[in-house]
Amino acid sequence: MSRVFKQFAVLLLVTVATSAALSGCGKGPGAQASGKDVAATVNGKEITLSDVDRLINQQTSGQQTKMSTIQQAAARLQVLDNLIQREAVVQRAEKEKAVPTDDEINAAINSQKSTMTAEEWQKFLKDNSLTDEQIREEARKDLAVKKLQDKLYGQITIRDQEVNDYYNGNTSLFVNPRGVGLADIVSDARDSGGAYQDDAKSEAEAAAKINRIYTQLKSGADFATVARASSEDQSFARGGDIGFAGEDDLRQTGFSTEMIARFFNSMSVGDFTEPVHFPDGRWIIFKLTSKQLENKPLKLEDPGVRDQIKQALINQRQQILQEALIRNAMSDAKVVNNLAESMLKDPNMLGGLQQASPATAGASATPATTATPSASASASPSTTASPAAHTPAPAKTTATPHAVPAKPAGAPSPKQ
Repeated sequence: MSRVFKQFAVLLLVTVATSAALSGCGKGPGAQASGKDVAATVNGKEITLSDVDRLINQQTSGQQTKMSTIQQAAARLQVLDNLIQREAVVQRAEKEKAVPTDDEINAAINSQKSTMTAEEWQKFLKDNSLTDEQIREEARKDLAVKKLQDKLYGQITIRDQEVNDYYNGNTSLFVNPRGVGLADIVSDARDSGGAYQDDAKSEAEAAAKINRIYTQLKSGADFATVARASSEDQSFARGGDIGFAGEDDLRQTGFSTEMIARFFNSMSVGDFTEPVHFPDGRWIIFKLTSKQLENKPLKLEDPGVRDQIKQALINQRQQILQEALIRNAMSDAKVVNNLAESMLKDPNMLGGLQQASPATAGASATPATTATPSASASASPSTTASPAAHTPAPAKTTATPHAVPAKPAGAPSPKQ
């Protein structure tokens, strides 16, 4: 992972992935909804209230029944609005023949299934009241939207002058920050289920394994080679490399003040730590791969700077184009919002098509402003498509070592 610098804080629009599709809802082909259950139609295509409530329940981790009538009404309206927009864009994709093949749908579903065991997959379907047919329909819709987006975004071009102008107007944003580069080797007491070839399966095995590795390293073994062979973390594929991070980033991801001081002060590039035991049970050995003790300005022609600016400007255009796509698709759609109409007919209860469950007595009711979950990316092109204000807002992007566990609230600092 290369050193990082301040980049643009630009949302990446709708990333239409199968994992997001699995959080979506929808009636499969041929499914019939009762008239009372139809929350809305988009050019005659039904979106049911049970679809809306299922998505809310997923996103609130089953806490929907604890929401007050007002909270549930607000959540339903927002999620339904997202589903309506999504359906309009899907229909636009179908109109433009941007539809996935059966093989593409199968590949997307199989990719998601590969992250679970057969038992976990069936439990997922049961817990979310989904069928294989519904999963397939959601994957089809998501892939159709993605194909339409790819077709639209493929027309974007960024001129060199635009890149130059942004850099010249914002030179203070481009800084190679003070920080350290790290690599790690992880020994995890949890059974990885075959994900790693040298897999510890108990606390005793994890401790014995990390001590064996530590002895190998002290005897001169190559850190990257050992990491590839024995580390129980995805960084093993990069020889343990987990990137470059500043002091604040290290502190936020669970490093003690003492260890951070070691990285910046007493350790030299190439040194590695003794095994460090983290509160989650993992043992980790860290290697210092690089060190920079002061911030340094970056030039436009420094590696990665021009490409980062170009990609950020592309992302900004994608946001605006996505918003335009949604508005255009909605302008062509005939939408009937039965849920909103039923609420208007019952302004006191706001029960929609059925009465909302009152908040559980004594339960902590989240205000409506925060209890209104956004639909998943698959369900809402608009949720992530709102354009950034005027220009890409600069923000510091850090390469926080992903292998370093975030310290739980109240948990002690890792042992030294």
